[in-house]
Amino acid sequence: MLHVITACLFIYLLVSCRVLPARGEKHCYNLITLLLLLVKVERAFRRKKQALSFRHRRRRQLLRLRLRQQQASERSAMMEGGMQLLNRDGHSISHNSKRHYHDSFVSMNRMRQRGLLCDIVLHVANKEIKAHKVVLASCSPYFHAMFTNEMSESRQTHVTLHDIDPQALEQLVQYAYTAEIVVGEGNVQTLLPAASLLQLNGVRDACCKFLLSQLDPSNCLGIRGFADTHSCSDLLKSAHKYVLQHFVEVSKTEEFMLLPLKQVLDLISSDNLNVPSEEEVYRAVLSWVKHDIDGRRQHVPRLMKCVRLPLLTRDFLMSNVDTELLVRHHSECKDLLIEALKYHLMPEQRGVLSNCRTRPRRCEGASPVLFAVGGGSLFAIHGDCEAYDTRTDRWHMVASMSTRRARVGVAAIGNKLYAVGGYDGTSDLATVESYDPVTNGWQPEVSMGTRRSCLGVAVLHGLLYAAGGYDGASCLNSAERYDPLTGTWTSIAAMSTRRRYVRVATLDGSLYAVGGYDSSSHLATVEKYDPQSNAWTAIANMLSRRSSAGVAVLEGMLYVAGGNDGTSCLNSVERYNPKTNTWEGVAPMNIRRSTHDLVAMDGWLYAVGGNDGSSSLNSIEKYNPRSNKWVAASCMFTRRSSVGVAVLELLNFPPPSSPTLSVSSTSL
Repeated sequence: MLHVITACLFIYLLVSCRVLPARGEKHCYNLITLLLLLVKVERAFRRKKQALSFRHRRRRQLLRLRLRQQQASERSAMMEGGMQLLNRDGHSISHNSKRHYHDSFVSMNRMRQRGLLCDIVLHVANKEIKAHKVVLASCSPYFHAMFTNEMSESRQTHVTLHDIDPQALEQLVQYAYTAEIVVGEGNVQTLLPAASLLQLNGVRDACCKFLLSQLDPSNCLGIRGFADTHSCSDLLKSAHKYVLQHFVEVSKTEEFMLLPLKQVLDLISSDNLNVPSEEEVYRAVLSWVKHDIDGRRQHVPRLMKCVRLPLLTRDFLMSNVDTELLVRHHSECKDLLIEALKYHLMPEQRGVLSNCRTRPRRCEGASPVLFAVGGGSLFAIHGDCEAYDTRTDRWHMVASMSTRRARVGVAAIGNKLYAVGGYDGTSDLATVESYDPVTNGWQPEVSMGTRRSCLGVAVLHGLLYAAGGYDGASCLNSAERYDPLTGTWTSIAAMSTRRRYVRVATLDGSLYAVGGYDSSSHLATVEKYDPQSNAWTAIANMLSRRSSAGVAVLEGMLYVAGGNDGTSCLNSVERYNPKTNTWEGVAPMNIRRSTHDLVAMDGWLYAVGGNDGSSSLNSIEKYNPRSNKWVAASCMFTRRSSVGVAVLELLNFPPPSSPTLSVSSTSL
């Protein structure tokens, strides 16, 4: 429009200058000025129009881009949240959106908060909570039964609830709409019973999970009782297991002192109680009784029947138990004390005297750990030790012995490892030390009566036996027995044959001394020791002569692996059946081994270290009796021949800050 006006003025200017020249130059100048102004206005208008046009185009482009993105998002959501199915003629689709449920419940929750379309008001204490019956019934079996059956509440718009916390109910109603709830210390004790009442199992499980994460010696008994009250079986089982595993700490808490008699009896009678020694159980019982001595004094006999007095040391029995007035006051307790002393004074009869009070406790959840102790390689004698955890397939270094030992005998009694005798590079040893995995340290024990290296050791009825070996001058046939309860070594009957590089194992209440070297030949003979008769008897000879072999018992059979027959290292393996008194060969090891050790663990036999005739080994292999095959296992840190091996059942392993090693089994 503006450019039309400008054109007209231009034409008028031309006509005026020709037709009316008399008007003069001034008139023409004014017209030209006006024309130039209009031209400027027109140009400005055109630029503005172009700018507006650009903005419109840009806006349309952005809108189209957003539309495409929205369509792509909807297609993605449709593909993720549901499905888009074409029928066979390709003219229809089925659409399912995940967001529909979420958006619907969000909308319903907003309506609930504004009081729209609510058809039920829950009254609890002084609180009113509005909601929709259909939402509550769809989430809670409790409300479903209330609103859909012929109960009076199904026709009411106001319902009063009892025995439920108002705040917890409000949180659970909110959860019914949002599927979200926060569980913490401030609400778990009211939320769990409320969720149990309304049968909201997801919330109930979340509460149990939170309580499980909060277990501590100071509160585990309370959580166990809380779980029992509200029938949370998994939490109850976990809390009870925690109590057993941390009994020493738990027994010193106020919660333990307030337990009723039945629960104390249940705890101290458990085979799965985790205690370093039975002394801790005895002390816990006395502490509980003395917490209310007048009301609990009469329960001492029942409690002492659950304490395994025969497993206490003789010094503790005499200095602590026998002098305790609460024990001496009851004749039943005196009988228990006599039983314990008899068990100590007649070690050869312990197999006959065994009962529930002589059975060592084994903590639930404990796992076997294999310890490789001492040994040698090239010209070195080792004092260091390492342990293999089957759960992680890792070797860990543990505390070193106080003395370097090769040709050492190693065995486990209870939760302690014993290293017996051996050779330190200079002389044969009579000394003994024990390893405590709780403290990750070694302590000296009473020395043997005889120096012994290349000996055989085994444990029977809680007694440590050492047989044969070499004293620095000659091969030995003597044997002796150590009682950790009394701290004494006692000589037993000598073997019929001198045996160096002998191995000893326990099977069906007897000791078996297998093979060895008698200073002139390698032996195939085997003899059996009966502790009741204190006598050795010969059994069937092995199929091969063997010294420095590995010996272990698995599934009622005595296995002998490798060794030396006087000409070479062996990889052959045989086993003894005590029912038929016969030997039979089984699959050979993958590597020739002598001066190694053999141990049973988790239904497998483990052959550890040794020498292959030319060098010391750090390799391990294990035997599966079901498949009759040997397979490689993770290697040790250190090459070890003349090594001692034993297994402990441990709850917490490895010790803090211990180095680890995982070596591929293919290195074998």
